[in-house]
Amino acid sequence: VAAMQVFSWCFVVLVLLSFSWAETEVATLEVDTSQELSVGELLERANRDRTPNFDEPVLIGGDIALRSEADRNADPCTSSGCLWLKYTDGNVYIPYYIANHYCKQQREIIVRGLQSFSTVSCIRFRPYQNGDHEWLSIESRNGCVCYSHVGRVGGGQTVSLSRQGCLYHITVQHELLHALGFNHEQTRSDRDNHIRVHWDNIIEGMEYNFYKINTLNQGTPYDYNSVMQYERYAFSKNNLPTMEPIPNSNVSFGKATQMSQNDIDRLNRLYKC
Repeated sequence: VAAMQVFSWCFVVLVLLSFSWAETEVATLEVDTSQELSVGELLERANRDRTPNFDEPVLIGGDIALRSEADRNADPCTSSGCLWLKYTDGNVYIPYYIANHYCKQQREIIVRGLQSFSTVSCIRFRPYQNGDHEWLSIESRNGCVCYSHVGRVGGGQTVSLSRQGCLYHITVQHELLHALGFNHEQTRSDRDNHIRVHWDNIIEGMEYNFYKINTLNQGTPYDYNSVMQYERYAFSKNNLPTMEPIPNSNVSFGKATQMSQNDIDRLNRLYKC
C-alpha cells in the first residue's frame, strides 16, 4: 500500500510539472515567434478567423474597436478629444485591470508591455483601485482576439489580448498605443506622400482599413518603422502587395519589433511629457 501511495504521489507531481513546463514553453514560444512576424502579421493572423459575440464591437483596421458606425472615419483625438488626464506632477496615471484567466507567464508579458511606457514617457500604468472611474480592462474575451478603442472612451474600456495569438510584447505595445490615442500609420493624413495603396489587391470589403483619416501627426515624419505600421501584404486577397513605399519601393516597412523613436516622440508630444 505504501508503495502504491508513493507511486501515486510521484505520478501527480510529474503531471503538475508537465503542465508547468508546457505553460513555460508556450510563453517562450510566444516571445520567440514574435521575432519572426511583424505586428501587422501577428494581428492579422490572430484576427483572421474572428467570430465575435453579439456584444462585441465592430472592428476596423483589423484591431480598432468602434463605439458606433459614425466613428468609422473619424479620429477621436481630433473630433471629440481622447487624451487620458494628466496629474499635477506631470504624469498621466492610467489604471488597468488584468483578468485572472491569464497564467503567470502571460501576465508577465502584459505587465512588461505596460511598464515599457514609463521608461520613455510620462505615461504611468498602475493597477486598478476602488474608486477609479476610468481604466483599461485587459482581458481575453470569448470570440475576440486583439483590439482596443482609440484613446480614452470612459469607464472600463476593454483592451482585448487573446491568450491564443495576442500575447507578444509588440502587440501589447501596439494595442496600448491605440488606447492612448493613436491610429495605424498607414491611415495618416499624409499617407499618400509615402505609401501607395494597391486597391485592386485588397480583400473585397476591407478597403476601409486603408482610408485616410485626419490624424494628429504631432509634427513627426511618416515612420515606416512605427509599431503602428502594417506590413506590405496586409489584407491581401491574392498574395500581392497592398502597400508599396514611395518613391523607393524597396524600402523595408512594417517590420517593427517594438516602439520606434518616432512612436515615442509623438506620444510625448501628444501628452506634453
